[in-house]
Amino acid sequence: MRKPFVLALILTWMGSTSMALSEQATSLDTKDNGSSHRFGDKLQILIDRSEVDLEHHRLQIRLNRPAARIELKVFDESHAPLAENTVELKDSPAGKPILLSWTPSSEEPVARIEIYAYDTDDNWVAVAIVPWSVSIPHQEVLFETDKADIRKSEEPKLEESLHRIQSAVSSHGDLGRIQLFIAGHTDTVGTAAYNLALSRRRARAIAVWFQSHGLGIPIAYEGFGETAPLVETKDEVDEPRNRRVDYILSVETPSTKKGRAPSWRYLKSD
Repeated sequence: MRKPFVLALILTWMGSTSMALSEQATSLDTKDNGSSHRFGDKLQILIDRSEVDLEHHRLQIRLNRPAARIELKVFDESHAPLAENTVELKDSPAGKPILLSWTPSSEEPVARIEIYAYDTDDNWVAVAIVPWSVSIPHQEVLFETDKADIRKSEEPKLEESLHRIQSAVSSHGDLGRIQLFIAGHTDTVGTAAYNLALSRRRARAIAVWFQSHGLGIPIAYEGFGETAPLVETKDEVDEPRNRRVDYILSVETPSTKKGRAPSWRYLKSD
């Protein structure tokens, strides 16, 4: 049985909902013996973002047909294999959760996970998950009170950050279509609604600056207001550490462990 040499599909997680890879999966080099006539649907893999646990080296999937075998391959940033595992199943019913785990050969971070799923008629489909992301260390841009304009005096900080972002993109561009996500945060001084809007305006201002200074990758921004503080405080507390903007490079939409569910807004490309 021939497997695809290149996995053409990247599974993008959205929130915590299950993703069915149906129409998209037809673009892969899959193998189907015609069982769709018997089962009614093409072979699909469903993955819930909340059930992918990189820290404990496990994830959970479901198939829309009875499953016979799952092959799992895990790679680090240099494409070196971290783990490879095959799970043999005995007619696992369609829709039943299938737990996949691995023991990594090193402590290198996971950059890519490939999953090959076979049904009981030996049809198969393959998908890739790219959980790689990196936060860019930087000096915080200081804004004037209640404003989102970037002052000339703050631009050297952004120039340094731009260099770091471009360097990281150059080093990891072979992982996939890298995007920059800019997340704005505030302290608890002011109303929650006001802080949300202010953090979004400031995140957008930085996103626009990066794009206007030559950053050619997709750039998304969002404001979190006071919902994801670094330091927990009471209301109306002036806490400088909570007034910040995160720069995250990622192939997929980054996960958020705390704070409001983001609605990322993308800048239009020139």
